[in-house]
Amino acid sequence: MKAEIEVLQPGLFSSIQDLGRLGFQKFGVPHSGVMDRYAMRICNLILGNSQNCSVMEITMQGPQLKFNDATRICISGANLSPKLNDSSVEMNSSIKISEGDILKFGTRENGFRSYIGIAGGFESESVMESKSWYEGITENARMVKGMKMPYKQVFDKNVSTYSSLKINTEYLASDEIEVYPGPEFENLNTTQKEQLFGSSFKTDQSSNRMAVQFMEDLENELAPIITAPVMPGTVQLTPSGKIICLMRDCQTTGGYPRILQLSEKGIQVLSQKLAGEKVKFKKKEYR
Repeated sequence: MKAEIEVLQPGLFSSIQDLGRLGFQKFGVPHSGVMDRYAMRICNLILGNSQNCSVMEITMQGPQLKFNDATRICISGANLSPKLNDSSVEMNSSIKISEGDILKFGTRENGFRSYIGIAGGFESESVMESKSWYEGITENARMVKGMKMPYKQVFDKNVSTYSSLKINTEYLASDEIEVYPGPEFENLNTTQKEQLFGSSFKTDQSSNRMAVQFMEDLENELAPIITAPVMPGTVQLTPSGKIICLMRDCQTTGGYPRILQLSEKGIQVLSQKLAGEKVKFKKKEYR
């Protein structure tokens, strides 16, 4: 029998992701991949997987999943009160799964995105050297009710480890977004720079895996630029003064001034913010 998870309820925007589709941006293909790479790495480290083993990314409201074979899982990132057969399970730990077990989620305690890693990784199709789901590239874009999710059968079900892992979950509550100056940063005037680093900005309801937009505007008289490369973490300033942080599913080029560039930690922190939460930019310098 093939090892599979049956999706009883899909939750919100649940998908399979790995570290992304690297090296295809010259063809206009987005990076994709997990929004919070730190949480993904925690899952895979605890399970003894390779660092690029695919995980399930779930957003704010978790799915309900039924396992048809024994395995081990780990849940990291946002705490959405996971329960196995109606009993609470610990975050950031190896959880033994038996045939017929049902995993579901409850109240959100912190963060916005949670990750389920599974021993050996998920067995979804690989397209352009990645298992990350993206509409128009992979067969699936998000989980739906009744879907069957294949995973590797695990034969070392009682594996023990004597190593320890220090896990930092403080970033889930942090409001500081680390950024570096972008290519057009020096085109900003002194007032704009002071506003960028002296103000807080609320994430907008329209934010998604492609980009996070902020509610507050920044007065802008900068001219558009010639279409230039962008990447996850690029912060653009639109003619109307909107500040947009590009995320994992973003386009590969853009014509708005690139005023900032988020660090990897900055992307990690921003990926865990709900709509309406305030953040502030913390400037770092290139070394």
